[in-house]
Amino acid sequence: MRIGEVAAKAGVSVRALRYYEEQDLLHSTRNLGGQRQYTADAVERVCLIRRLYSAGLPSRIVREVLSFADAGGASPELVELLTAERDRLDRQMTDLRDARDRLHACITEAHRDGEAERSSGDGSPRDGRT
Repeated sequence: MRIGEVAAKAGVSVRALRYYEEQDLLHSTRNLGGQRQYTADAVERVCLIRRLYSAGLPSRIVREVLSFADAGGASPELVELLTAERDRLDRQMTDLRDARDRLHACITEAHRDGEAERSSGDGSPRDGRT
């Protein structure tokens, strides 16, 4: 398959496929005209790459996961690697929830301040500043 066909079937850009090759995640050969040629399983591999990226894994981890997949199974090392990545994502999610909660508290306080100013009737701030 040519690069445009793989891109269309996998729902990615040609540029993404080139990037995956640069990252050593996807491989192609060249025909006599210099065009990239992919095997039939390239679309499935690109879909897997996209799922791994969408899970928040960096290229180096995606490369390792793919090498284990190419070898035919999950090793204890792969399970350890993926567990560490899952734990990293859990920490990020906790940090994001904390940031969201702080932002929500700021928004709530801003609404309260705005309502207090409107209810004071004179439009001046509650704390007496002018």
